[in-house]
Amino acid sequence: MSNEHKCRVPDYLEHILKAVQRIKQYTDDMVEHAFLENELVQDAVIRNIEIIGEACRNIDRHYPEFSEVYHDFPLRIAYEMRNVLAHGYFQIDLEIVWTTIQNDFPKLEKQVQKILKNPKI
Repeated sequence: MSNEHKCRVPDYLEHILKAVQRIKQYTDDMVEHAFLENELVQDAVIRNIEIIGEACRNIDRHYPEFSEVYHDFPLRIAYEMRNVLAHGYFQIDLEIVWTTIQNDFPKLEKQVQKILKNPKI
């Protein structure tokens, strides 16, 4: 792997972290019912999930060794969710999106922060 490529992984991780933090900012004081009623917040959240998915796809595509080192990092799952949201249009299950926000993104945020503090690749 060239030095040029090594610089890109942190960039993609920063994109993921920023998107997770934006989602957190948009939904921090919300309950599920309020989220399900607020199309503006839904759209903002979905857009940021798409960003997370694209960044994960780029890491997976260009840096396959990342998955070998960080095997529990959800690169493919994030990209699959991005695809469902980007192409699902009006078939999106917003309750699943809400559950992901509440249960998965806090873990993802911690994972990214940990990797950025002490990268192994």
